[in-house]
Amino acid sequence: MSGRAVAEEETSKNGDEPVLRNGRTERSREQKVAYWIGGISGFYLLSLFLVPALLPTGSIPELSGRANSLDYYNEDSWGNNDRQEGGSLGHNQSAHGGSFAWSELNPYAAFIYGFGDFNCHQKYERSWFINGNQMAVCSRDIGIFAGLTLAALAFWRFGHNRWTVRDTFLTLFPDQWVEPLYLKDKRMLAMLGISFCFVIPLILDGGIQAVTSYESNNFLRLVTGLPFGFIIGWWFSASLSSRPHLFDNDPRKVMLPAGATLVTDPDELAAAKAQKS
Repeated sequence: MSGRAVAEEETSKNGDEPVLRNGRTERSREQKVAYWIGGISGFYLLSLFLVPALLPTGSIPELSGRANSLDYYNEDSWGNNDRQEGGSLGHNQSAHGGSFAWSELNPYAAFIYGFGDFNCHQKYERSWFINGNQMAVCSRDIGIFAGLTLAALAFWRFGHNRWTVRDTFLTLFPDQWVEPLYLKDKRMLAMLGISFCFVIPLILDGGIQAVTSYESNNFLRLVTGLPFGFIIGWWFSASLSSRPHLFDNDPRKVMLPAGATLVTDPDELAAAKAQKS
Protein backbone atom coordinates (compact mmCIF):
# COMPACT_ATOMS: atom_id res chain seq x y z
CA MET A 1 0.00 0.00 0.00
CA SER A 2 1.36 3.45 -0.92
CA GLY A 3 2.21 6.13 1.63
CA ARG A 4 -0.72 8.24 0.45
CA ALA A 5 -3.08 5.30 0.75
CA VAL A 6 -1.89 4.58 4.27
CA ALA A 7 -2.36 8.21 5.26
CA GLU A 8 -5.82 8.26 3.76
CA GLU A 9 -6.90 4.90 5.15
CA GLU A 10 -9.97 5.15 7.32
CA THR A 11 -10.24 3.57 10.75
CA SER A 12 -13.44 2.83 12.57
CA LYS A 13 -15.01 4.43 15.56
CA ASN A 14 -17.31 2.39 17.76
CA GLY A 15 -17.04 -0.34 15.16
CA ASP A 16 -19.23 1.24 12.52
CA GLU A 17 -18.64 4.95 12.02
CA PRO A 18 -15.70 5.74 9.70
CA VAL A 19 -13.17 8.27 10.97
CA LEU A 20 -10.96 10.27 8.61
CA ARG A 21 -7.38 11.26 9.35
CA ASN A 22 -8.47 14.57 10.87
CA GLY A 23 -10.81 12.91 13.38
CA ARG A 24 -14.03 13.76 11.56
CA THR A 25 -16.40 11.43 9.77
CA GLU A 26 -16.98 13.48 6.62
CA ARG A 27 -15.34 16.25 4.61
CA SER A 28 -18.22 17.82 2.73
CA ARG A 29 -17.09 21.37 3.51
CA GLU A 30 -13.61 20.78 2.10
CA GLN A 31 -15.05 19.34 -1.08
CA LYS A 32 -17.63 22.11 -1.38
CA VAL A 33 -14.94 24.80 -1.03
CA ALA A 34 -12.78 23.06 -3.65
CA TYR A 35 -15.79 22.63 -5.91
CA TRP A 36 -16.53 26.36 -5.94
CA ILE A 37 -12.90 27.49 -6.32
CA GLY A 38 -12.23 24.92 -9.02
CA GLY A 39 -15.55 25.50 -10.73
CA ILE A 40 -15.13 29.26 -11.00
CA SER A 41 -11.47 29.21 -12.01
CA GLY A 42 -11.95 26.22 -14.31
CA PHE A 43 -14.93 27.83 -16.03
CA TYR A 44 -12.96 31.00 -16.72
CA LEU A 45 -9.88 29.05 -17.82
CA LEU A 46 -11.90 27.02 -20.32
CA SER A 47 -13.67 30.15 -21.52
CA LEU A 48 -10.34 31.85 -22.23
CA PHE A 49 -9.80 29.29 -24.99
CA LEU A 50 -13.39 28.75 -26.03
CA VAL A 51 -14.54 32.35 -26.55
CA PRO A 52 -11.86 33.49 -29.05
CA ALA A 53 -12.32 30.23 -30.93
CA LEU A 54 -16.08 30.85 -31.29
CA LEU A 55 -15.88 34.52 -32.23
CA PRO A 56 -15.50 35.42 -35.90
CA THR A 57 -11.89 35.54 -37.04
CA GLY A 58 -10.30 38.92 -36.41
CA SER A 59 -12.94 40.12 -33.92
CA ILE A 60 -10.33 40.90 -31.27
CA PRO A 61 -7.40 43.07 -32.43
CA GLU A 62 -4.00 43.46 -30.81
CA LEU A 63 -4.53 45.10 -27.41
CA SER A 64 -2.30 46.91 -24.93
CA GLY A 65 -3.87 48.24 -21.74
CA ARG A 66 -3.26 48.57 -18.02
CA ALA A 67 -3.84 46.09 -15.24
CA ASN A 68 -6.73 46.80 -12.86
CA SER A 69 -8.36 49.25 -15.27
CA LEU A 70 -11.15 49.10 -17.82
CA ASP A 71 -9.31 50.14 -20.96
CA TYR A 72 -11.53 48.68 -23.70
CA TYR A 73 -15.10 49.04 -22.45
CA ASN A 74 -16.23 51.19 -25.37
CA GLU A 75 -14.91 53.18 -28.32
CA ASP A 76 -13.97 56.11 -26.07
CA SER A 77 -12.07 54.05 -23.50
CA TRP A 78 -8.41 54.63 -22.65
CA GLY A 79 -7.09 51.76 -24.75
CA ASN A 80 -8.64 53.11 -27.94
CA ASN A 81 -6.86 56.44 -27.64
CA ASP A 82 -3.85 56.32 -29.94
CA ARG A 83 -0.54 56.50 -28.09
CA GLN A 84 3.10 56.47 -29.05
CA GLU A 85 4.49 53.09 -30.00
CA GLY A 86 7.13 51.57 -27.73
CA GLY A 87 5.79 53.06 -24.51
CA SER A 88 5.35 51.08 -21.29
CA LEU A 89 1.57 51.48 -21.44
CA GLY A 90 -0.74 51.44 -24.45
CA HIS A 91 0.05 51.76 -28.13
CA ASN A 92 -1.31 53.22 -31.34
CA GLN A 93 -4.51 51.18 -31.42
CA SER A 94 -5.42 52.20 -34.95
CA ALA A 95 -2.20 50.55 -36.14
CA HIS A 96 -3.01 47.29 -34.36
CA GLY A 97 -6.31 46.28 -35.87
CA GLY A 98 -8.41 49.29 -34.93
CA SER A 99 -10.57 50.09 -31.91
CA PHE A 100 -12.15 47.44 -29.72
CA ALA A 101 -15.10 47.51 -27.31
CA TRP A 102 -15.86 44.32 -25.40
CA SER A 103 -19.23 45.76 -24.37
CA GLU A 104 -20.36 45.25 -27.97
CA LEU A 105 -19.68 41.49 -27.90
CA ASN A 106 -22.29 38.89 -26.96
CA PRO A 107 -22.89 38.68 -23.17
CA TYR A 108 -20.72 35.60 -22.63
CA ALA A 109 -17.76 36.96 -24.57
CA ALA A 110 -18.24 40.41 -23.04
CA PHE A 111 -17.96 38.95 -19.53
CA ILE A 112 -14.79 37.01 -20.37
CA TYR A 113 -13.10 39.96 -22.06
CA GLY A 114 -14.44 42.48 -19.55
CA PHE A 115 -12.99 40.56 -16.62
CA GLY A 116 -9.74 40.16 -18.55
CA ASP A 117 -9.68 43.89 -19.26
CA PHE A 118 -9.94 44.72 -15.55
CA ASN A 119 -7.61 41.95 -14.36
CA CYS A 120 -4.82 42.02 -16.96
CA HIS A 121 -2.77 44.51 -18.99
CA GLN A 122 -3.65 42.48 -22.12
CA LYS A 123 -0.39 43.33 -23.89
CA TYR A 124 -0.64 41.55 -27.22
CA GLU A 125 3.06 40.61 -27.32
CA ARG A 126 2.58 38.73 -24.03
CA SER A 127 -0.62 37.01 -25.10
CA TRP A 128 -1.67 34.17 -27.37
CA PHE A 129 -4.10 34.30 -30.27
CA ILE A 130 -6.78 31.76 -31.21
CA ASN A 131 -8.64 31.96 -34.51
CA GLY A 132 -7.02 35.32 -35.20
CA ASN A 133 -8.36 36.70 -31.90
CA GLN A 134 -6.22 37.78 -28.97
CA MET A 135 -7.06 35.88 -25.78
CA ALA A 136 -8.63 37.85 -22.93
CA VAL A 137 -5.60 37.65 -20.64
CA CYS A 138 -1.85 37.23 -21.02
CA SER A 139 -0.05 33.89 -20.89
CA ARG A 140 1.00 34.42 -17.26
CA ASP A 141 -2.60 34.87 -16.16
CA ILE A 142 -3.54 31.70 -18.02
CA GLY A 143 -0.97 29.91 -15.87
CA ILE A 144 -2.43 31.49 -12.75
CA PHE A 145 -5.97 30.35 -13.54
CA ALA A 146 -4.67 26.88 -14.41
CA GLY A 147 -2.86 26.76 -11.06
CA LEU A 148 -5.99 27.81 -9.20
CA THR A 149 -7.94 25.03 -10.86
CA LEU A 150 -5.31 22.38 -10.15
CA ALA A 151 -5.03 23.44 -6.50
CA ALA A 152 -8.79 23.08 -6.09
CA LEU A 153 -8.68 19.60 -7.60
CA ALA A 154 -5.84 18.61 -5.26
CA PHE A 155 -7.66 19.97 -2.22
CA TRP A 156 -10.89 18.27 -3.26
CA ARG A 157 -9.01 14.96 -3.25
CA PHE A 158 -6.67 15.34 -0.28
CA GLY A 159 -7.63 18.39 1.82
CA HIS A 160 -8.92 17.94 5.39
CA ASN A 161 -10.12 20.50 7.91
CA ARG A 162 -7.79 20.45 10.91
CA TRP A 163 -9.08 23.51 12.78
CA THR A 164 -6.23 25.91 11.87
CA VAL A 165 -5.25 27.16 8.44
CA ARG A 166 -1.68 25.89 8.79
CA ASP A 167 -2.74 22.36 9.75
CA THR A 168 -5.43 22.27 7.07
CA PHE A 169 -2.91 23.58 4.52
CA LEU A 170 -0.49 20.73 5.25
CA THR A 171 -3.08 18.00 4.68
CA LEU A 172 -2.22 17.97 0.98
CA PHE A 173 0.78 15.92 2.08
CA PRO A 174 0.59 12.40 3.56
CA ASP A 175 0.71 12.53 7.35
CA GLN A 176 3.98 10.62 7.56
CA TRP A 177 5.66 13.24 5.36
CA VAL A 178 4.84 16.05 7.79
CA GLU A 179 5.38 14.20 11.07
CA PRO A 180 8.81 15.88 11.60
CA LEU A 181 7.13 19.29 11.32
CA TYR A 182 4.78 18.36 14.15
CA LEU A 183 7.50 16.86 16.31
CA LYS A 184 9.55 20.07 16.00
CA ASP A 185 6.51 22.41 15.80
CA LYS A 186 7.62 23.89 12.46
CA ARG A 187 4.20 23.88 10.77
CA MET A 188 3.86 27.64 10.36
CA LEU A 189 7.42 27.94 9.07
CA ALA A 190 6.77 25.10 6.62
CA MET A 191 3.59 26.71 5.30
CA LEU A 192 5.30 30.06 4.79
CA GLY A 193 8.35 28.42 3.22
CA ILE A 194 6.22 26.43 0.78
CA SER A 195 4.31 29.57 -0.13
CA PHE A 196 7.52 31.48 -0.77
CA CYS A 197 8.85 28.73 -3.04
CA PHE A 198 5.65 28.82 -5.10
CA VAL A 199 5.62 32.61 -5.60
CA ILE A 200 9.35 33.24 -6.13
CA PRO A 201 9.42 32.11 -9.80
CA LEU A 202 6.82 34.72 -10.75
CA ILE A 203 8.46 37.41 -8.63
CA LEU A 204 11.83 36.80 -10.25
CA ASP A 205 10.61 36.52 -13.83
CA GLY A 206 8.16 39.43 -13.61
CA GLY A 207 10.28 41.58 -11.30
CA ILE A 208 13.48 41.36 -13.34
CA GLN A 209 11.47 42.09 -16.47
CA ALA A 210 9.96 45.19 -14.82
CA VAL A 211 13.26 46.78 -13.74
CA THR A 212 15.70 45.69 -16.46
CA SER A 213 15.81 45.25 -20.22
CA TYR A 214 15.16 41.52 -19.81
CA GLU A 215 12.07 40.33 -21.65
CA SER A 216 10.52 37.02 -20.67
CA ASN A 217 8.69 34.76 -23.10
CA ASN A 218 5.18 33.35 -23.06
CA PHE A 219 6.28 29.86 -22.06
CA LEU A 220 8.13 31.18 -18.99
CA ARG A 221 5.19 33.41 -18.14
CA LEU A 222 2.91 30.39 -18.24
CA VAL A 223 5.11 28.14 -16.10
CA THR A 224 5.81 30.85 -13.50
CA GLY A 225 2.12 31.76 -13.29
CA LEU A 226 1.15 28.13 -12.65
CA PRO A 227 2.71 27.72 -9.15
CA PHE A 228 1.59 31.22 -8.20
CA GLY A 229 -2.01 30.35 -9.02
CA PHE A 230 -1.64 26.98 -7.28
CA ILE A 231 -0.54 28.53 -3.99
CA ILE A 232 -3.39 31.07 -4.13
CA GLY A 233 -5.89 28.25 -4.61
CA TRP A 234 -4.20 26.21 -1.87
CA TRP A 235 -4.39 29.10 0.59
CA PHE A 236 -8.01 29.93 -0.21
CA SER A 237 -9.05 26.28 0.07
CA ALA A 238 -7.31 25.83 3.41
CA SER A 239 -8.55 29.09 4.91
CA LEU A 240 -12.15 28.55 3.86
CA SER A 241 -12.13 24.92 5.04
CA SER A 242 -10.52 25.31 8.47
CA ARG A 243 -13.52 25.56 10.79
CA PRO A 244 -13.24 24.83 14.57
CA HIS A 245 -17.01 24.62 15.02
CA LEU A 246 -17.04 21.42 12.97
CA PHE A 247 -15.14 19.87 15.89
CA ASP A 248 -17.70 21.31 18.34
CA ASN A 249 -14.98 23.84 19.23
CA ASP A 250 -13.15 21.07 21.07
CA PRO A 251 -9.47 20.89 20.00
CA ARG A 252 -9.14 17.44 21.55
CA LYS A 253 -11.24 16.05 18.70
CA VAL A 254 -8.67 17.07 16.06
CA MET A 255 -6.39 14.23 14.94
CA LEU A 256 -2.91 15.45 13.99
CA PRO A 257 0.18 13.63 12.67
CA ALA A 258 2.75 12.16 15.08
CA GLY A 259 0.15 12.03 17.86
CA ALA A 260 0.35 15.82 18.26
CA THR A 261 -2.42 17.65 20.09
CA LEU A 262 -3.91 21.03 19.33
CA VAL A 263 -3.56 23.45 22.25
CA THR A 264 -5.74 26.57 22.25
CA ASP A 265 -5.88 27.51 25.95
CA PRO A 266 -3.26 30.23 26.71
CA ASP A 267 -2.23 28.64 30.01
CA GLU A 268 -1.85 25.21 28.45
CA LEU A 269 0.10 26.73 25.56
CA ALA A 270 2.48 28.49 27.96
CA ALA A 271 2.97 25.29 29.92
CA ALA A 272 3.68 23.33 26.74
CA LYS A 273 6.31 25.87 25.65
CA ALA A 274 7.91 25.82 29.08
CA GLN A 275 8.08 22.02 28.97
CA LYS A 276 9.82 22.08 25.58
CA SER A 277 12.36 24.64 26.72
